[in-house]
Amino acid sequence: MKVCIITTVHPPFDERIFHKQAKTLVQAGYDVTLIAQHKKNEIVDGVKIIALPKPRNRLTRMLGLNWKAFQIALRQRADIYHFHDPELLPIGVLLKLKTKAKVIYDVHEDVPKQILTKYWIPKLLRHPIAKIVNITEKSLTRFIDAVVVATEGIAENFQKFKPVVIHNYPYLKMFSNFSLKEKKENIVVYVGGISRIRGAVEMVRALEHLNHINDLRLELIGKFETPELEKDLQMLPGWKKVRFYGWLPLEKVYKFLKQANIGLACLHPEPRYLVSLPVKLFEYMAAGIPVIASNFPLWKNIIEKNKCGLCVNPLDPKEIARAIEYLLTHPEEARKMGENGRRAVEKQYNWEMEAEKLLSLYEGLLNR
Repeated sequence: MKVCIITTVHPPFDERIFHKQAKTLVQAGYDVTLIAQHKKNEIVDGVKIIALPKPRNRLTRMLGLNWKAFQIALRQRADIYHFHDPELLPIGVLLKLKTKAKVIYDVHEDVPKQILTKYWIPKLLRHPIAKIVNITEKSLTRFIDAVVVATEGIAENFQKFKPVVIHNYPYLKMFSNFSLKEKKENIVVYVGGISRIRGAVEMVRALEHLNHINDLRLELIGKFETPELEKDLQMLPGWKKVRFYGWLPLEKVYKFLKQANIGLACLHPEPRYLVSLPVKLFEYMAAGIPVIASNFPLWKNIIEKNKCGLCVNPLDPKEIARAIEYLLTHPEEARKMGENGRRAVEKQYNWEMEAEKLLSLYEGLLNR
């Protein structure tokens, strides 16, 4: 059976889209094509990538690039089309009308809530736009065969469409060679998008209160939301303890986690984050390192239930600093937290278990 995965927003080697879903489908025997922004057409790990050009701006992406993706997708004559961006909903509906294929909408984020924090949208327009998007999203989803969501929180928005929750948990086998022994260096790591609402300022300011800890460094792995934020952070005293590596391939990210003592996930209490399940949280756990995370009820329940880290007020750099110091000065307790997190991922929070849901969904759609 032929599968066509489409994204005009995410990179071709997105962790959820390529490394988890596409590769899982290839391993299960599906013929998988991925349409995404890329430099060239190529086959990687059995996935046929058809390259889309990089658009000049958001408008050209939403209009010209989406239409180009539709034309390419139509030529694939796939049995299942699986798209990952809300702006592709009209394209998904067109594919449904033009073909006899099954169409899946994969929802990564609570889009209306996400719009409320978009810095490039004027504040006065955010609420009206969020309402329009919410109505449009629900109206178009009625024509789609299946909805996949990344969290239970997002599932609540799509209850009448009977969504399938496929969590973005880590691939356990990628962490098979990780050691849970005591680390010699004092390394704190953060992986993901670097922005103000993801706690970038508070993480760097926390370092100002930890000058008495020798050889402490914060390793930032990801992309800055804006160049201005990078410049602002470089002006803070704590920046001298930061090493910024930019975006890295998944395999290299895991090598950094292997060397780290602590993983940070101190996102601000924005509505969409309160019900999110960031993959970085579970990657830290899979790597066997204790986590310091925002004290959201959902996250706190996971961390306290599994005794795998500490929860803090993400808006308080001093509290973040105290949590870092506690784990670095109590290495045996930190090691046990890391072991607990690792066991929790092995039992529950892993992609291997989520992959079964994905394959079951595909089989069910094809058998209808």
